[in-house]
Amino acid sequence: MRIGELSRRTGVNAHQLRYYEAQGLLEAGRRANGYREYDEDAVLRVSQIRHLLDAGLSSDDIAYLLPCAVGEAPELPGCPELLDAMRSRLRRLNDQMDRLARSRAALVNYIDAAERTGSEGYPAFADACQVPAPA
Repeated sequence: MRIGELSRRTGVNAHQLRYYEAQGLLEAGRRANGYREYDEDAVLRVSQIRHLLDAGLSSDDIAYLLPCAVGEAPELPGCPELLDAMRSRLRRLNDQMDRLARSRAALVNYIDAAERTGSEGYPAFADACQVPAPA
């Protein structure tokens, strides 16, 4: 099938499909006229790629995991290398979430403090703190 049909069948636009191919995640043959030609397995492969991307995995992570993927969801057999890669990604996600939670808490504290004191307590700074509202 050509790239347009694969795009229609998977709901993934052709630009993304070409990106997957460039990343080594998806393979396409070439017709004599240079058009990409995908086999029927490409539909399943694109579904697997999308699920793994939705899990927050990078293209490099997916390239490593994809050869072991089974089924649409996909299932990943529990070999130690795969589990180590997924645990590493989970640790990175947890670290990012912790940093975001700390940033959020700090912003909430600053906003609460500013709303409690208002500009009445600091008249000298009232004019200096006139920040335009975001658009």
